[in-house]
Amino acid sequence: MEVSGKDSVKKKTLPLESRAHVFYSGRVQGIGFRYTAERLALEEGLVGWVKNLADGRVELVCEGARGKAENLLERIRQSALGPHIRGAAVTWEKPAGEFSEFQVEFDT
Repeated sequence: MEVSGKDSVKKKTLPLESRAHVFYSGRVQGIGFRYTAERLALEEGLVGWVKNLADGRVELVCEGARGKAENLLERIRQSALGPHIRGAAVTWEKPAGEFSEFQVEFDT
């Protein structure tokens, strides 16, 4: 039996479906935000990074299945971090496939 090209392409496609780019505002620095976000992202099987910004916000970029990314954002909101978050500006983008892991980034 011959396998169609369409089926073989589906099997070779990476399971990356979306990219969430989030800017968190509020009292989000100095409370373990980055390390909590990293742990939750790894539990969801996402790749990307999280870092503090000079203006007091935290920036997070993650790639993976849309449902898992949505779970991450909800888990962050429902965690002990939630009361410190005043805003979360989320942009959904096409994944770039540039990450192999999720990590905390530091200023250079």
